[in-house]
Amino acid sequence: MKYVRSAMEIESAEEVGYDNIQFNFAESSIMDGQVKDIPVSLDELVLEYGSHQGKTELREIIAADGDGLKADDVLTTMGAGGALFALATTLLEPGDHVVVGFPNYAINLQAPRVTGANVDLLEQTFEGGFRVDIEELAERVTAETKFVSLTCPHNPTGSVLSMPELEKIVELVEERGSYLILDEIYREMHHGEPLPPAATFSPRVISVASLSKTYGLPGLRLGWLICRDADLMETLLAAKEAMHISHSVVLEELAYAFLLDKDAHVEKTRQDIAAKFAVVKGWMEGQDYLEWVEPSGGVTCFPRLKADLDVDVDRFYEVLNDKYGTYVGPGHWFEVDRRYMRIGFGWPSKDQLQQGLGNITRAVGEAMRA
Repeated sequence: MKYVRSAMEIESAEEVGYDNIQFNFAESSIMDGQVKDIPVSLDELVLEYGSHQGKTELREIIAADGDGLKADDVLTTMGAGGALFALATTLLEPGDHVVVGFPNYAINLQAPRVTGANVDLLEQTFEGGFRVDIEELAERVTAETKFVSLTCPHNPTGSVLSMPELEKIVELVEERGSYLILDEIYREMHHGEPLPPAATFSPRVISVASLSKTYGLPGLRLGWLICRDADLMETLLAAKEAMHISHSVVLEELAYAFLLDKDAHVEKTRQDIAAKFAVVKGWMEGQDYLEWVEPSGGVTCFPRLKADLDVDVDRFYEVLNDKYGTYVGPGHWFEVDRRYMRIGFGWPSKDQLQQGLGNITRAVGEAMRA
């Protein structure tokens, strides 16, 4: 395998240094939580090897989100990235065919690439509302396709699949003998009624999620996959054991204690996101430089500088970062034109959001060519 660092990771806020950023719109989550906010005592916790599949009670909480799911359908992983890596290395050999939605978060692309697989990018375009073109997907998926990898709500754009669309995609992978891997880390951040966990639809569907985005606990590195194919789950467990045997019992205990009040956390997040999204929408409607496909879920949007705008794009980012201390996810993080930018609106406070969005407007104005 050949590992390559992505621009997204090299230039991430944690690598640049949070202290060097005044208005941080590069995050794709809510504000990070703190250990003091989790009602748990670890004094009596035995620092042993934990269950290889994950703490049973924790997996029960996760499974309770979907009708018919049980704890044995859940495998805890080192973040959602660990789940995606385990799936790619379990299901793929060099030269195998996979279809991956594009643009996408780096690990969704990098995990299959490092296996040497033939990664077929299914483009989700601005003009198409960043939706999944199911007719095109049907043309791409063959009996040789190992899996289809999509995200819903979509990172970076915030587009979502409807229930009928998801049902058609599930039917397609079942017909072709493939799998659907659905990264649904933002599922509970749907701006309307969330879809059920995709794994409830079929044993050919694997759901992937974590505590990092909706719950603001990326430092726990606690993710999971849900898989109802018992034979595949046994192999995925072997993959986890080969990498790190089990998850940290400390981190799983913290996660379990936090999720005991899961519904309250989700409701608080949804209210916060609704208020911040209103700020972003108002800003978009009040400026003339950028255009967007309005997101339907998550905490990110993916606007672009209008095509007829004569802007020095490099100068725009220089002014935005250096003069205004404002940081977004530029298009090259997602292997697309830098006129696109991912704006994460869940992490900043409302005041920071309002100021930082104004800084984007100002930076565009100052980067206009005479």
